[in-house]
Amino acid sequence: MGIIAWIIIGLLAGLIAKALMPGKDPGGIIITMLIGVAGGLLGGWLGKVVFGVDSIDGFFDLSTWIAAIVGSLILLVLYRVITGNRRRA
Repeated sequence: MGIIAWIIIGLLAGLIAKALMPGKDPGGIIITMLIGVAGGLLGGWLGKVVFGVDSIDGFFDLSTWIAAIVGSLILLVLYRVITGNRRRA
């Protein structure tokens, strides 16, 4: 997959992760995209390590989207924990 496909998947996976975990986030569209792209990489790596499958095959493969969304959810939780503590201080 090319870099444009990663950005599109990242943006959409980040938006889906935010929709699945509603709440106030301090980040905007750029943070959403970065969380999504990093989440896709994290999800692909976890899929390979835990299940032994290549979960990032192509743009239209369901496994790519599931890996990106799950990875984005994990990173969104971590982002909220880190920024939540900073806002309260």
